Amino acid sequence: MSADCIFCKIVNGSIPSKKIYEDDDVIAFNDINPSAKVHFLIVPKAHIDSLASCEAQHQSLLGKMLLLAPKLAKEQSLAGFKTLINTGRDGGQEVFHIHLHVLGGGDKPPKA
Repeated sequence: MSADCIFCKIVNGSIPSKKIYEDDDVIAFNDINPSAKVHFLIVPKAHIDSLASCEAQHQSLLGKMLLLAPKLAKEQSLAGFKTLINTGRDGGQEVFHIHLHVLGGGDKPPKA
């Protein structure tokens, strides 16, 4: 965990979130600034800066996050959805703790 990381603080419970899922490896919660009718994040509990920081040892965690997305999307009544991982400052990443955005719902498909 990183002491100054907002997602690490959500993981350890020092910052509240609207949690929709949690297990030993990941937590999922609603985005506080949604870009779609339904917009939640899937965040690993282990602090990993970005997708560019991942190595072979993270393969199962990344797979778990991707497989969890359709399960949680279905639970949130999404017939279709978009996933997004921003990587690096130039890739639009604002919080440097890897996270998967899941967006959907409404009349128009969410923009990336």
